[in-house]
Amino acid sequence: MGRLLSVEGLSTEFRTERGIVRAVNNVSYNVDEGEIVGIVGESGCGKSVTQLSILQLIPNPPGRIVAGTAELEGVNLLQFKRDSREMCAIRGSKISMVFQEPMTSLNPAVTIGKQMAEVLTVHMKISKREARDKVTDMLSQVNIPDAGRRVDDYPHQLSGGMRQRVMIAMAMLCNPKLIIADEATTALDATIQAQLLELLYSMVGKFKTALVMVTHNLGIVARYANRINVMYAGRIIESGTVKEIWSRPMHPYTEGLLKCVPRLGEKLLPIRGMPPTLINMAETCPFFARCKERCESCNTEPMIDLTHVEGQHSTTCTVRLGS
Repeated sequence: MGRLLSVEGLSTEFRTERGIVRAVNNVSYNVDEGEIVGIVGESGCGKSVTQLSILQLIPNPPGRIVAGTAELEGVNLLQFKRDSREMCAIRGSKISMVFQEPMTSLNPAVTIGKQMAEVLTVHMKISKREARDKVTDMLSQVNIPDAGRRVDDYPHQLSGGMRQRVMIAMAMLCNPKLIIADEATTALDATIQAQLLELLYSMVGKFKTALVMVTHNLGIVARYANRINVMYAGRIIESGTVKEIWSRPMHPYTEGLLKCVPRLGEKLLPIRGMPPTLINMAETCPFFARCKERCESCNTEPMIDLTHVEGQHSTTCTVRLGS
């Protein structure tokens, strides 16, 4: 497999009345062709902002990308302006995104068929008749019953699970190289969530599409992903294969996330404390206040970059690296 996406030194900040929010701080990771990569962390850690930055969907003002590159097949996406013809051609065609809440992504006044067909007519220049046929076929592939009739439904006529199936179908329409699923099943109940995750997994396998799974649930990622990047306070603090991270977490925060995964007959052990504010953050370890293994240098010296442990495993925790 070749390298598909390479993100290096990405930093995104938001200017507020209280100061600068460093939502993404020197983030680097990569995705290979056909690979499933997980981005895991608590709410507010920068997972979604990282993905929106790559697609240049950060509202400016107040947000702006201040550093870094995001190369898709060797082309730096951040060299293009947000609304440029090049960037608009990439969104939906080479990179598609499935958002958490489909009702905010779908236009309530337009049928799902017309919304999906627009993706095809814009990117593939095919007729409306051909587009409708392709939309109907894709809706059938995501297991929407009676797709020929439901194609004329409005979003409010579908359940939450069905709307998310529509979003998955829309993401797959142009056979993109990469799909970003941003907490795509979080708002749904557990049964529907499991069905949609299996559907998404089967679809990316069928179309040989790479997938970035953005979630707070490490258990979900462990089931489907090849590699995991753990984010905290705008930074990637640990990275490795699922096996490496699951068997030997090299950061106390990652270990805390693992203990939050529900297991039958075991008590959940939450991570104490709250994530730090991202306003005018110091360069020291952001997990210091919540860490049981902290030492004084963690709060006085700058946090190190991801440091190789073994295999594909890297961490920023100097305490565990030294043990």
